[in-house]
Amino acid sequence: MNEQIAAILARIRDLEDELGKEVDKERKLYGPTLKKNVAEFQQDVLARHRRLRMGLLQFFKETPALNLLTSPVIYSLLAPLALLDIWVTVYQHICFRAYGIPRVTRSEYVVIDRHHLSYLNLIEAINCAFCGYANGVISYAREIAGRTEQHWCPIKHALRIRDPHARYLKFLEYGDAEGYRSKLEEFRKNVD
Repeated sequence: MNEQIAAILARIRDLEDELGKEVDKERKLYGPTLKKNVAEFQQDVLARHRRLRMGLLQFFKETPALNLLTSPVIYSLLAPLALLDIWVTVYQHICFRAYGIPRVTRSEYVVIDRHHLSYLNLIEAINCAFCGYANGVISYAREIAGRTEQHWCPIKHALRIRDPHARYLKFLEYGDAEGYRSKLEEFRKNVD
């Protein structure tokens, strides 16, 4: 990787750190504290949240018919997502162990906690749990795929791809045959 790309990646990491700090500041405005990875609010905040919860009758009355009609299609994704979740977990437990690739911790990607928010009614809480699961499984599978790609073929594509995984930018350039032959083992050893 050339020095300019390395410098840009370093700036991106710095910006990600800065963004994380700003997100933490924003989060503090709403008062949750984390205890054993569970968010807790003060009693006065919880009371305010409960007052803002929409009842189910009002919710269904205000929900556009299109939302109700398409919800079965949305929730039909649950079966393939669960299958993907199970399959990539089995895959990494077998293949990553065989090749010495560090396994991905599922709980770092699949986070389902928004359903605990007291300002969400039952339907909203279920929707939030679904979205947390769906996006978490996709992120989890993406990290497993990224580690697999780094082990077997850490080569960038000839065409620019949109939103590559975090490992991709450090891969070898398309056409760098010497780099591939000389650095493949290094990529395999440095999956973390």
